[in-house]
Amino acid sequence: MTQRLFPEWHTQDAILLTWPGARSDWAPILPRIEATLEAMVVAIARHQRVLISVADEATRQRLLTTFRHLGVDTDRLLFALAPSDDSWARDHGPIAIERDGFPVLLDYRFTGWGGKFPAQRDNALTSRLQAAGIFAAPVEKRDLVLEGGAIDTDGAGTLLTTEACLLNPNRNPGLDRRDVETRLRDELGIERVLWLRHGHLEGDDTDSHVDTMARFCDPQTIAYVRCDEPADPHYAELRAMEEELEALRRADGEPYRLIPLPWPSPCFDPEDGHRLPATYANFLIINGAVLVPVYADPADARALAALAEAFPERALMPIDCRSVIRQHGSLHCLTMQLPRGSLAGTGPSHDDEER
Repeated sequence: MTQRLFPEWHTQDAILLTWPGARSDWAPILPRIEATLEAMVVAIARHQRVLISVADEATRQRLLTTFRHLGVDTDRLLFALAPSDDSWARDHGPIAIERDGFPVLLDYRFTGWGGKFPAQRDNALTSRLQAAGIFAAPVEKRDLVLEGGAIDTDGAGTLLTTEACLLNPNRNPGLDRRDVETRLRDELGIERVLWLRHGHLEGDDTDSHVDTMARFCDPQTIAYVRCDEPADPHYAELRAMEEELEALRRADGEPYRLIPLPWPSPCFDPEDGHRLPATYANFLIINGAVLVPVYADPADARALAALAEAFPERALMPIDCRSVIRQHGSLHCLTMQLPRGSLAGTGPSHDDEER
């Protein structure tokens, strides 16, 4: 048996979104976050399908009407009824691997980032989608606590992650580094784990998810956030992370091509003034394009230019994420990609080329 963790750039069937409800933490700004999600759906549906999990039939009908008015091809929309606690599909959605040439969806435990927030319905969401017949690929439950935003892969056996999250006792108490690496090898086909000791964003609830700080763009390239403001409280930690990235080596012994992403101006919550975790590393790779979070900041243009260098053959699609960071996440956190062959009515993934 051979297996590997799919890289994000593998050809996709769809992007999973979990739509927020009126009783969620989004309630005070629900129209704003819905407008952001609508913009994401419009952008993604130009390239592929979107699977939207909604709480009830009334929401499904309302969204169908909205997207028709926005000119979205509704054949590219797939809805599923499943209640949720929040909207962070990256962390409660399934993690896809390839096993002997076919996709398998792994349903890991989600505990609200170490018990910080209610997560019972989010933890059950993948099982509900499976029961609804959404998936063509098999779904296998796992007892490990593992969030999609905590890991990133080159698709060739290397995984990038942070000690602050995967080794945090609030996730899997009793498991040490060797135990975690063994589970990643056995369950995801990982051969090497690159651990980052440094890197943190103020306002982050995830204990330093790697998808907010450093991301594979291809097997040789990592884009990462860099702080160029010595007076900023992030400066020392992110400089130390940059040094760690510079010291990393690929499996063939060569250094990675590193692409620094600019540092946006500080963003603060308008209610209580705490700092929000704005980051350009939270981009989303889809078929033929990359969705990039932007913040109405002068650094937005430099971030788009840097990612254009990383993804020269993909269209870049900026998405205003000022509403998203109000709940301490960004664009990538709201999504989970489902590789080709995951959904009913599609072919097996081994027929596709990664691009």
